[in-house]
Amino acid sequence: MIRDIYTEDHDAFRESVRQFIGKEIVPNIPEWEAAGIVPRELFTKAAEIGINGLQIPEEYGGGGVDTFKFNAVVLEENGYAAATLGGLQVHLSTVLPYFLELANDEQKARWFPGFASGELVSSIAMTEPGTGSDLAGMATTAVRDGDDFILNGAKTFITGGINADLIVVVARTSKGHENRRKGLSLLVVEAGMDGFSRGRNLDKMGLKAQDTAELLFDNVRVSAANLLGAEGEAFTMLTANLPQERLTIAVTAQATATAALNLAIEYTKDRKVFGKSVSDFQNTKFVLADCATDLEAGQALVDRAIVALDAGTLTDADAAKAKLFCTEMQSRVIDKCLQLHGGYGYMREYPISRLYTDARVSRIFGGTSEVMRSVISKSLKL
Repeated sequence: MIRDIYTEDHDAFRESVRQFIGKEIVPNIPEWEAAGIVPRELFTKAAEIGINGLQIPEEYGGGGVDTFKFNAVVLEENGYAAATLGGLQVHLSTVLPYFLELANDEQKARWFPGFASGELVSSIAMTEPGTGSDLAGMATTAVRDGDDFILNGAKTFITGGINADLIVVVARTSKGHENRRKGLSLLVVEAGMDGFSRGRNLDKMGLKAQDTAELLFDNVRVSAANLLGAEGEAFTMLTANLPQERLTIAVTAQATATAALNLAIEYTKDRKVFGKSVSDFQNTKFVLADCATDLEAGQALVDRAIVALDAGTLTDADAAKAKLFCTEMQSRVIDKCLQLHGGYGYMREYPISRLYTDARVSRIFGGTSEVMRSVISKSLKL
């Protein structure tokens, strides 16, 4: 079916992104996966074609766009190529919205030019060794000391945490509230601050080229000038950005599942068994037909959600529906497409194997499928 949410400007930008990914990323993926991280120069190269500064105001060197659609184009082209932007993807679509919404004029002047040029990349540190989805159970603390906060605690599973220059840390700045959700704040920790250290670059099953860090904070003195948004109101600010974060995951899931279908079609046409192409067998045709139908449904859901996000009407429940459907569908489709590759699909030299292992975390991060079902059921007054 024809997609009608993009304009000629989006299409032109898409072509630039596609060429960039084909030239600067795809040939280097094996090397980056072995290293467990993408090189920092990727971020400055991406900035040269405008990827980093899409939503940064023009006065700070950015593109000044107020739509998510250009971000969606980047996510889609990255997924179609079975490629990776490392932590840049999270910076652009998950973390940057906090800065755009909450940063004061001084903070914008200090950080936004670096965001636009690719010299600064951010990450967000929520998850702790003892807490996953229970943000209100945060153990990391930040105690006020004059014009500073003294930050102590540990974070884990932090995407982009090795390469990041600025890390938005969620910490408890006050206790004793009846409501556990009160008293959390967002503090921007900068690389090089005394007491801030990065632990292991975690060894994951998939997303091998995307750095995922353990972060440690030992009496880190963070200036109150690095407080992002209102003190004590982080929970509300975090939940306000969840629809975009979950839509970002849905867009990526949809795109990588599409890539898997394209790979399977190409492979089954070329692969010969029993004297004919694998694609000639009725089972192959039926499996691919099911995948194509699933993808069409997912695309319709994603496109409606993108339009709703731009209009400011995307609800928590609708974003959860998009993430739940697309990530569950992603796993089904990629699994079927790998099966059609036979034993070769299990070999890491084939992109389908990377798509398979990368996809598994989609049903976990940004809120598990179980959490999505809980969000949706609440909207049904259950």
